[in-house]
Amino acid sequence: MIYFISDAHLGSRAFDHKRTQERRLVRFLDKIKDKAEAVYLLGDMFDFWFEYAEVVPKGYTRFLGKLSELTDNGVEVHFFVGNHDMWMGDYLKRECGVIIHKEPCLIELHGMEFYLAHGHQFDVDPQDWKTRFMFWVFGNKTIQRMARWIHPHWFINFGLNWAKHSREKYMHEGGEPQYLGENDERLVVFAKKYLEEHPGVNCFLFGHRHIELDLFLTHECRMMILGEWYSKFTYAKFDGKEIIMNNYIEGETEL
Repeated sequence: MIYFISDAHLGSRAFDHKRTQERRLVRFLDKIKDKAEAVYLLGDMFDFWFEYAEVVPKGYTRFLGKLSELTDNGVEVHFFVGNHDMWMGDYLKRECGVIIHKEPCLIELHGMEFYLAHGHQFDVDPQDWKTRFMFWVFGNKTIQRMARWIHPHWFINFGLNWAKHSREKYMHEGGEPQYLGENDERLVVFAKKYLEEHPGVNCFLFGHRHIELDLFLTHECRMMILGEWYSKFTYAKFDGKEIIMNNYIEGETEL
């Protein structure tokens, strides 16, 4: 069995009961550890992540320990960086055995072609120069090196507060985003265009948008957006033949 989840935003200062949320995620991973051949984390698992040469963000010990247990037991764990954790270095690779992906990936799983990405790369309005510039800044290697000159106390606090402000802005504007329809949902538009040039893709899987979407693009190709892991607790699983999306309810959901 192969599992997919995204957008836990662990450590977010906009959420109450952060430790309870982390424990729920860890219990989910614990329940699938003997069934999973691979787990794909499709980005924004942390609300902010930045590594210095000898310093990593405080916390997340239960989650990181469970990832290490999975990889120690032979389960492949793949992490696709999102816009909240795009400054990830090699800590999870070295210490936890996680495979890091900094770009979208087309991968074959049991004879089916999957296109996997967090999705922030494709969800930017061409006219939104502020967001495009921000992503360029975040991805610039020189700026990343310069950021490491700032003391971790100041920079990590800045990042967590920035992310908190972004989350609270969504809440102030009426909650989480809604599905915009096939013609306006940029991830759908991207997937359709990509499929025209790569007709062999069987499934697109994204995070980022915090909406749950299971859409057939063609008779042979589906697209899923995996909700999030702080209220919906969305996951997908693939048994080699069929992929399904569901919500994890402790004590009820059959994994």
